[in-house]
Amino acid sequence: MSSRLPVRKTYKLFIGGGFPRSESGRTYEAEGQNVARASRKDVRDAVRAARSAFPKWAGLTAYNRGQVLYRLAEMVESRTAEFAELCSGQEEVERSIDRIVWYAGWADKLSQVLGASNPVAGPYFNFTLPEPTGVVGVVVPDEPPLLGLVSRIAPVLVGGNAAVVLASETHPLAAIELTEAIATSDVPGGVVNVLTGYRSELAPWLAAHVDVNALDLPASDADLERAAADSVKRVHHAKADAQSPWEIAAFLELKTVWHPIGV
Repeated sequence: MSSRLPVRKTYKLFIGGGFPRSESGRTYEAEGQNVARASRKDVRDAVRAARSAFPKWAGLTAYNRGQVLYRLAEMVESRTAEFAELCSGQEEVERSIDRIVWYAGWADKLSQVLGASNPVAGPYFNFTLPEPTGVVGVVVPDEPPLLGLVSRIAPVLVGGNAAVVLASETHPLAAIELTEAIATSDVPGGVVNVLTGYRSELAPWLAAHVDVNALDLPASDADLERAAADSVKRVHHAKADAQSPWEIAAFLELKTVWHPIGV
């Protein structure tokens, strides 16, 4: 009989493509495990990583972003059994995979659907083009653990934004498992950053951070919306299970371009 002790998994943060412990060294208990308890410095580090990663991700062609998201779906598919143990079961995992694929398919269609060629009274071409907002802070709903997370970050990413995600406080393990799939896919480091811990402790700092351009909330929250308003953030509310191209549009800016005809 072997006398060796098993190597227990440590549940860490996901910042800049790596898995650091919280700078404070704190943990909290969730789902029977000790999980890293992020601090406001971890929030700042995550925002900095997202801002650094944003230009490269936004600069990819829409087709390439779709390919990367499809690769993420492949990685989740390969870990179906592990994910099923951390959420409501295989059906939720399969719906999450299908949702990633659905959003991936929208990547190279956004310009045609959300953009326009506008008639103007003059010798000019006038185009409206969607562009990513920038760094989006995402506060994930508590339920469903995996599908709720996927439903909130996929529309942010497909449009070319980077994300700082506050995972479910009570069910964070699915989010941590998803970060491992992200780390082994083609998503560049820093495009997705996931923090675990107490929402009441982290969300106000994320909402108030001046380098966060938009905020996605699972429900109306006057305090967070007031903090976001100080730096003129866009605030979006959506159902945990929402699936729509308008969820992507919520984190896009529309830029109008004029160009002389014949030049």
